[in-house]
Amino acid sequence: MASRKMCLVAALCSLAILTTFIGSTQSASCCLRYTKRPLPCRRLLNYSIQTINTSCDIHAIIFHLPGRFVCADPSVSWTRRGMECINERRRKNIQIIKEGTQGNTTST
Repeated sequence: MASRKMCLVAALCSLAILTTFIGSTQSASCCLRYTKRPLPCRRLLNYSIQTINTSCDIHAIIFHLPGRFVCADPSVSWTRRGMECINERRRKNIQIIKEGTQGNTTST
């Protein structure tokens, strides 16, 4: 009976530690402030959008650069230009892929 109580206490402690760890990893991945310097389009690989939730308390655009992430203010014009630059690059890549697959569909 005592070992059953001990297992229950150990399980509850493990759950508490795990919950704390998960909460801290979520807050570590949140933008807490914005960069002030504009980023050149050629360096931008992708972006993701951060919304306000329980662990992130600012709206942000997270630009993916080689080896790092940079947080930008979504209301600033250079941020919108960076997003549009990435979107345009995606459209061009999709168009190139479509043209390549259409050319490869010859029937014999």
